[in-house]
Amino acid sequence: MAGRINDEDVKAVRDAVPIDAVVSEYLQLRNAGGGNLKGLCPFHDEKSPSFQVSPSKGFFHCFGCQEGGDTITFVMKIDHLTFSEAVERLAGQAGITLRYEEGGYNPTHQRGERIRLVEAHKIAAEWYAEQLATGPEAETGRAFLAERGFDQAAAQHFGVGYSPQGWDHLTRFLRGKGFSDKELLLSGLSQEGRRGPIDRFRGRLMWPIRDIGGDVVGFGARKLYEADNGPKYLNTPETAIYKKSQMLYGIDLAKKDIAKASRAVVVEGYTDVMACHLAGVTTAIATCGTAFGGDHIKILRRLLMDNGSARVIFTFDGDAAGQKAALRAFEDDQKFAAETYIAIAPDGMDPCDLRLAKGDDAVADLAEPRTPLFEFALRQIVSRYDLDTPAGRASALEEAAPVVARIKNSGAQHEVAVQLAGMLGILDTQFVVKRVAQLARWARDRGGKGPAPDQRQRGTAPQQQAAPARAAAPGPALNLRNPVFATERELLKLALQRPDLVSPAFDAYGVDEFTAPPYAAVREAILEAGGAEFGVQDPQDYLVRVREAAPDDAVRATVTELAVEAIMRRAVDEMYAGEVLVRVRRRAVERRVHDVNGRLARLSGHGDPAELTAVQNELWVLQQYDQTLRTHGAAAL
Repeated sequence: MAGRINDEDVKAVRDAVPIDAVVSEYLQLRNAGGGNLKGLCPFHDEKSPSFQVSPSKGFFHCFGCQEGGDTITFVMKIDHLTFSEAVERLAGQAGITLRYEEGGYNPTHQRGERIRLVEAHKIAAEWYAEQLATGPEAETGRAFLAERGFDQAAAQHFGVGYSPQGWDHLTRFLRGKGFSDKELLLSGLSQEGRRGPIDRFRGRLMWPIRDIGGDVVGFGARKLYEADNGPKYLNTPETAIYKKSQMLYGIDLAKKDIAKASRAVVVEGYTDVMACHLAGVTTAIATCGTAFGGDHIKILRRLLMDNGSARVIFTFDGDAAGQKAALRAFEDDQKFAAETYIAIAPDGMDPCDLRLAKGDDAVADLAEPRTPLFEFALRQIVSRYDLDTPAGRASALEEAAPVVARIKNSGAQHEVAVQLAGMLGILDTQFVVKRVAQLARWARDRGGKGPAPDQRQRGTAPQQQAAPARAAAPGPALNLRNPVFATERELLKLALQRPDLVSPAFDAYGVDEFTAPPYAAVREAILEAGGAEFGVQDPQDYLVRVREAAPDDAVRATVTELAVEAIMRRAVDEMYAGEVLVRVRRRAVERRVHDVNGRLARLSGHGDPAELTAVQNELWVLQQYDQTLRTHGAAAL
């Protein structure tokens, strides 16, 4: 039995493999300042990045769950390896030959179970690929791929292979490579036969399934022959290295582009992934014989890092099964901070068929986000009712409103409720909004979280000061990094970090112009501390006074976070500050215009003429003010 790995070799492995390069294989890292990098922690679920990597020191640390260590520790934790297994994996990447004490160099005995299973899959994948490329029997597999628009180069790029018919071709080959029958059975590559292990996959087209680190951990096998009585697709069973609920086919090829573009395209099959990548949609991935679920979301969230511009596009067939899959995906929608969309190809074609019929451009166009997933889900519900009758509209509302109430973000929930009113043809949008809010409050109460905070009126005149918002402390269900609140967040960062750029205009903004209750509370704290104008006069004491004015620890923590978070624009100047000021003000005007239009709809035909005229005048004033903001920008504030 080989002994421990030589200490000098362990140090050589640590020095040879940069920690940021290893961590980047699993999650997106961004500049955190001071030479550090940050990302979403892979060891616990979080919405904002608290996981930091120091390339210069070779260590990582999560300020949320307190996990930390060096490169070897990271690999051990992320892939559940022993110390020796982690060192051996990193040594293989770095091309370092390890020495073992008390018995010399004997890696076969030293390697743990996972390393052996991964190595068996790597050899099997190479063998399957060779069979497809050169084996006479594999002509059926080659023809299958060709009919779907995939040539030999495409097969090689994705590592597609062929498992010969017969009983034990691969099993005998792997035995010759030194693998025991126990290892072959544990790997899922072989299964028990009457006289010992036989091949699990026979006479099938083989897709290697790789984990996010690029290791082959399983296979997806497609039936080719009518005589095959098995299922159309047969996947590797659950093993020590293959958990189908955690597998995303194509993630090894797509991860860098997903992180770079902040976009992921979720398709339904292996050939769909191939078609998308060959058409230039290199962010495409697919699940492996299971529905898209929570573990898949965790993988994508680490790559997307939940920034405000992240997009996840689901492509489904237009048939009933595809619609059902889309609605199932919507159930997990709130686990994303990214915006989610659905794309359905014309005539219900999948990306592979679409590429054959209409070419690469059609596939690329399909992957462009158009219909939000929540809108698709709601329209599926609404379509089942007769909206020409009051009873039909009421029934549709009662089924759809609970769906909207599940949206955790209060700002997004309000906007979707307004859209639902439009779908149903209910002119009194506030009725729908209040019904959704009521259901959301009841759901929270049943969950043991107590009553929801009182809802503030959203529609107020642009210059009007609202009632104090001290009660609007951050709630557990509110995602402040949602795109709905991005502009408000940016303006508060400017007011705290660069008050000279937004004063005195910022101090004239009402608390009601910040729709996220925590942001409204921060705005009030700034007001009580003397406003941005005080920040210009006394920048040294400004943040201290704002923090002291915060009503509680939660708001105080938000102030601190906004004061240190980087402003989105590198070159921060008066022009950029003016753009942000105008965007926040225009959104306040848009909200007020929406409310006034609703009042007009209710008054039309049966309202008091004098009141109708007053509301029409108010709408005209708001529209003129909005036009002035569009034309003159910050000068109109």
